[in-house]
Amino acid sequence: MYQKKNLVVFSGAGMSAESGISTFRDSNGLWENYNIEDVATPEAWRRNPELVQEFYNARRKQVVEAQANEAHRIIAELQDRYKIRVVTQNIDDLHERAGCTEVCHLHGEIRKAKSSGPNSEKQYYDIEGWELKMDDLCPEGFPLRPHVVWFGEAVPMLDEAAKIIREADILIVIGTSLQVYPAASLIHETPKNCERVLIDPKAHELGVPSDFTVINREASEGLKIWQEKRED
Repeated sequence: MYQKKNLVVFSGAGMSAESGISTFRDSNGLWENYNIEDVATPEAWRRNPELVQEFYNARRKQVVEAQANEAHRIIAELQDRYKIRVVTQNIDDLHERAGCTEVCHLHGEIRKAKSSGPNSEKQYYDIEGWELKMDDLCPEGFPLRPHVVWFGEAVPMLDEAAKIIREADILIVIGTSLQVYPAASLIHETPKNCERVLIDPKAHELGVPSDFTVINREASEGLKIWQEKRED
């Protein structure tokens, strides 16, 4: 019986850029009026939780209003030919909305909340709409905070992501600058004979190992080029 190859997609902000989702590196994005230290660290939450909540509400509203783009849809369609698993640094749900069924979110999911109390990693809550208010509380009485991994926090899904990548026959790294650690180190977890591909407009500048096939294009165009070159 024919067994589908394991194709792992490791995606970053460039994956959602074509959907209009901005990142802190965009000069015209939501981050431009904020310092990371003021909105994306545990210290920021302790210092000014209202500001943090306001910032992530704006990001969540942007995600809710966005649509999955062609690159997301191409990956979902590849499920007919491959066993697709996505490891993403993105906190949006556009992979899922495009139809991907196995998605590992390294840095959390913005459309979910969790407790700001000591049991924060044990329960998650779906957020209806886009607004999370300070009087939205967990059962223990602590305010709910965004289910995102802030700078300085551990990455709970890192081991699971490494396990997924260790089982890859093909790894496509797409739309990530490979500057955020420890996530960026995951590209070194592939097995020996894994085919490795990097798709990014600045792929040639990212210094990946020489066995990577490098495609200097944005997400959707790069995926089309990869598909055209490939014969299984």
